[in-house]
Amino acid sequence: MDSLWTSDPCETSVIVPVYEDPDGIRTTLESLTIQSCEQKHHYVVDNGSTDETRTVIRSYTQAHDSVTLLLENEIEGSYAARNKGIQHADGHVLAFLDADETVDDDWLETALNAMNERKIDYLGCNVELTLPEDSLVGRYNARTGFPVERYLEEEHYAPTCALLVRREVFEDIGLFDARLISGGDREFGERVYEAGYDQGYAEDAVVFHPARTSFGSLAKKNFRVGRGFCQKQRYYPERYGKPGIPPTPSDPSDGNDEGEPNSLYIRLAFTILSITMLACRGLGYYYEFLFGEEHDLEAPTR
Repeated sequence: MDSLWTSDPCETSVIVPVYEDPDGIRTTLESLTIQSCEQKHHYVVDNGSTDETRTVIRSYTQAHDSVTLLLENEIEGSYAARNKGIQHADGHVLAFLDADETVDDDWLETALNAMNERKIDYLGCNVELTLPEDSLVGRYNARTGFPVERYLEEEHYAPTCALLVRREVFEDIGLFDARLISGGDREFGERVYEAGYDQGYAEDAVVFHPARTSFGSLAKKNFRVGRGFCQKQRYYPERYGKPGIPPTPSDPSDGNDEGEPNSLYIRLAFTILSITMLACRGLGYYYEFLFGEEHDLEAPTR
C-alpha cells in the first residue's frame, strides 16, 4: 500500500486518556505545552474521573489554547477514551501518550520528522522507564521495560503510551477496539500491519514512563493483561485462539533480559516476582473466561 506521508512535520493532535490521576496529567501537560513543534493540539480525554483530575485539566485549557478537555463518561476504558479523542481531533497525524509520562521538548518534532523522512504511517517511540522511587518492584518493572522495537519487528505493534498514527489509517481500518480492557494496542497494530501500512520505530523520539513501584499496582496491571487476552480470544478466535485455552506462559518481561542483576538475592527476588506476575495474568485470564461478558459495542471496521 502507498504510504500516506506528508511533508508537513507539525500538523498533529496529541491524545492523552486519563482516569483519576491529577498529578500524572499535570506532569504530562507541563511537559507537552513546552514542545518545540508549534502546529499541534492536545486533547485530554477524561474517562469518568470524580476527583481533582478535571480541575487540573481545566486549569491548562484556560492557560493554553492548545489544550482541550474531552469527556468519555459512557464507556469505561482507555481505548474508548482514545477513540473519543480520535473522533474530535483534526490533525493529520494523531499521537498517543499516557497520563504521567514526560517527553523532551523536541520529542514530537523528532518523531514526526522520522515519519516523514522514512514515509512511515505508524510509528512507535522509544520508551524509557524511570524510577520515581527506589524499590525492588520498581527495579523489576524497569528491567522488564518496553522493548518497542522488538514488539514492532515480531508482533507488529507499538504500545499506545508512545505511538503516532496517520489519520487516514484510522479512516481505513477503524478505531481501537473499545471492548478490550487490555491488549487493544496489539490488536490495532496487527490490523495496521495486515492492511499493508508502513510501520517503524524512532529511537531518538524518547518518552519517559514511570515504573510501577508497588506490588499491588504491578499485580493489577498483569491481572488486566490476562483479562485482555481472554477478551481478544472471545472477539477474535481466528487470530488468538479459542477462549478457555490461554497462551503459552511467558515471563511478563516478554523475554527482555537487559540489565540482568548480578546479586543472587535480587535475581531470586526477580524470579519470584516474575512467577507471581504470571500467576496474576493467569488469574485475570480465567476471571474473564468465567465471569466476563461480551460487550454490545460496535467492533472496528476491519
